[in-house]
Amino acid sequence: MKLKRVMIAALGSGSGKTTITCALLQTLKTLGLQAAACKCGPDYIDPLFHEKVLGVPSKNLDTFFTGEAETRELFLRDRTERDFVVLEGVMGLYDGLGGICREGSSYHLASVTRTPIILVADAKGMGRSVIPLIAGFLAYDREHLIKGVILNRMRGSFYEVIRPIMEKELGIRVLGYLEEDERLRLESRHLGLMLPEGTGRVREWLETAEEAFRRTVSVREILEIAQQAEELQGGIPPARAGRCTKERGPVIAVARDEAFCFYYEDNLRMLREYGAETVFFSPLCDKGLPEGCCGLLLGGGYPEVYAKELGANDAMLHEIRGAVAGGMPTVAECGGFLYLHSSLIDKEGNRYPMAGVIPALCRYAGRSVRFGYVELEEKTGFFLPAGERIKGHEFHYFDSSDNGCGCVAVKPASGRQYSCVMTGESFWMGFPHLYYPSNPSFVKSFVRKAEKYRERTGAANAGFPSFF
Repeated sequence: MKLKRVMIAALGSGSGKTTITCALLQTLKTLGLQAAACKCGPDYIDPLFHEKVLGVPSKNLDTFFTGEAETRELFLRDRTERDFVVLEGVMGLYDGLGGICREGSSYHLASVTRTPIILVADAKGMGRSVIPLIAGFLAYDREHLIKGVILNRMRGSFYEVIRPIMEKELGIRVLGYLEEDERLRLESRHLGLMLPEGTGRVREWLETAEEAFRRTVSVREILEIAQQAEELQGGIPPARAGRCTKERGPVIAVARDEAFCFYYEDNLRMLREYGAETVFFSPLCDKGLPEGCCGLLLGGGYPEVYAKELGANDAMLHEIRGAVAGGMPTVAECGGFLYLHSSLIDKEGNRYPMAGVIPALCRYAGRSVRFGYVELEEKTGFFLPAGERIKGHEFHYFDSSDNGCGCVAVKPASGRQYSCVMTGESFWMGFPHLYYPSNPSFVKSFVRKAEKYRERTGAANAGFPSFF
C-alpha cells in the first residue's frame, strides 16, 4: 500500500509535538485532504486532541504491546491510499521501554511502519548549540528515517540566520519554525496535557496553531516527504474467526463522559469484532445503565476531578453496585477502579461516596504511585488462560487501601513483580490500563461472560447464538 505518512517526533517531552501535530492535522483538513492520526505509545490524551481536530478517533500504536508484525497490521487496518496519516511520537525519539530499549519507542514504530520522521526541536534558549544537538540525533538514525526538522520557540529573525547553516552542516531539510506564543501553550495536569474539553478554548487554539504553522512552516515540503514514504506490504486483515453478524450481540455498557474518557480505540473495536455491541453511558449524568446491557466497562479518566458530581448521582451508584453484585461481567481500569471504591478523598482532603463495590478507600498520594508498562498474569484463570499474560500500562497519582492480589504484574524492563488487580469469575478491577490486542483471549472471555450473563438473566436482547 502506497500510504502518505509522516511522524512528528521530538528530542524530548515538552518540545511541542502535540501542538505541531494538531496544527498539521488541521492544515490537512483545511486543504481538503483525508487526514488520519495515530499516537505512539499508551497515552490517552493526545489522541483526544487528534479526534477534536479530525472528528474521528485516533488510534494508539505500540511495539511493546503488539510487536512488529501486528503493529504494522494495526497501522494498516482500515487505511486507504487516499489517507494522509500523521503519527505523533512519544517522549524523545529514541526513548522506549524502561527509557533505554528500542521497543516501544517512536523510532521503533517509525521503523516498523517505514514512516519518514520530522523532528521537532525546542530551540528556546539556544543559538548554534541546537546544531550539535540535532547532529547527535541524526548520527543515531541508522535507518535514515529523519527527513526534516522543525524548530520550536525560535525567533523568526534568528531562524533566517541559522537555517542555511543547519542545512549546510547537517544535510537535512529545515522545514520551518514556530515562534514562542503564549496562545499556543497547552495547560497540563498530573497525567500530562489537560483534556481538550477542559481547556475551554480548543477551537481558538487550533485556529491560532494552524495560522502560525502555515505562516512559518513549509507545508509543501511536508507533503513531499509524506508522498515519498515507501510502499508497505499488507492491507486490511480478515475479520477474526468466530465473529457473528446475523443477530445483535450482548450489550457491553461503556462509561464515557468527562470523568471516564480513556479508551484505546482498538480495544473498543475488538469488543465489537468478537460479537459485542458497545453502548456508551454517563456515570455523571445518566440515572441508570443502558437497557439490556450484559457487561460493564469502566475505563480511566479523571473521576477525582468530578468526585462530587459522581458521588451525588445516587441512582447510578445504586444501579452499578447492584449490577456488579448481581454478577454482571465488569472490567474496571484505573479511574473506573477508583469509582467502584466505597469512597474517594481528593487532593483537598474532601471525601466523597463512590459506588461501594470495593470496601476500600482511595486517596491522592501526592506523587506518581506506579508508572510504566506491565505484563499481567492471573493467579486463577478467570479472564485469561493459565500461564498467559496481557500487557498494559499504569500511571496514577491516586492509590487504594486495597489494590487487589488476583494478578502478578511483571515490569518488562526490570523483571520486578508485585500483586495487583481484583479478579473473579465476573470481574477484573485494578489500576492497570489493558491493551486488548496484546492478548485477544481477554476479549473472548469478557464477551463470553456477557453472553452467559444474558442467557442466565434473560436480558432484553436474548436469543443471540453463542459463537465461542
